[in-house]
Amino acid sequence: MYREIEIFRSVMLTGSTSRAAEKLNISQPAVSQAIRKLEEGAGLKLFARVRGRLLPTQEATALMVDVDQHFIGMEAIAHRLRSLSEQGLGRLNIAAYPALGNLFMPRAIARFNAAQRNVQIALKVLSSREVYQQVMAGQVDFGLMADEIPPDGLEYSRFLHAEAVVVMAKGHPLAAKKLIHPKDLANTDFLALNSEDSSRLQLDELMKLHGVELQVRVETPYSLSICEMARLGLGVGLINPIVAYDFLHTDLVIRPFSEAVYFSGLMIFRPGKPLSENAREFMRTLRIQLDKDLKSMEQASPAK
Repeated sequence: MYREIEIFRSVMLTGSTSRAAEKLNISQPAVSQAIRKLEEGAGLKLFARVRGRLLPTQEATALMVDVDQHFIGMEAIAHRLRSLSEQGLGRLNIAAYPALGNLFMPRAIARFNAAQRNVQIALKVLSSREVYQQVMAGQVDFGLMADEIPPDGLEYSRFLHAEAVVVMAKGHPLAAKKLIHPKDLANTDFLALNSEDSSRLQLDELMKLHGVELQVRVETPYSLSICEMARLGLGVGLINPIVAYDFLHTDLVIRPFSEAVYFSGLMIFRPGKPLSENAREFMRTLRIQLDKDLKSMEQASPAK
């Protein structure tokens, strides 16, 4: 039955028998046959075809929860065996959410000087929820995620707590201001982070308090995307200062915001999993790099 369960999981993850067959390197009829065998053995209907699409039933969705937990555990064991075999303990596996993973982490890795230390680093840039799952499953040594995901079942410490900055193109009318106020954001195209982002929730409450309605032109989960869109003249955005750091010497204008809107991030660990000396040293390097970047931002965009 293990093979049928493996094929079932692949169909659930890929959404079709053809993609599952390609992923498992077997024929599409073999996938269909395995699903039928699993359904007959369990006495359940796991998939329904609607307008040519394969849709999982409620029973399939419920089963997938248990199946996923099993496979994630097995993948973590396989990953650990490979890691020990290939690199011994001289390998760091880290997951980080995009705000810190895309540009901040490479700077920290350069500061850490992994080559000189004979340490191999595997960096995964994932959503905060995926970072949480990777740490929970033991697939990485530690992770960095945004604070809107509760770190249930994990040990954690606060890593980032910094005030947002406002970004815009060089020729934007607000670029002439040294400090941006809530009322300045009225009647201008706004580039917003997703509505579930904790900084967006803070901003929405603040705008309501000041009687300002944001004119959202584009919504995205990524501060990096907002920086580039603002630079291209699409509007004004309120973003993570660590992301803005990489645009300090470009034609993007960065200004402080008069009100406190915070971006917060957590460093998360799996309980009972000892960290190697390399991991602890790299975490110290991350904090040194963070302090350096934030100081650079303060100098470039003076406090209110």
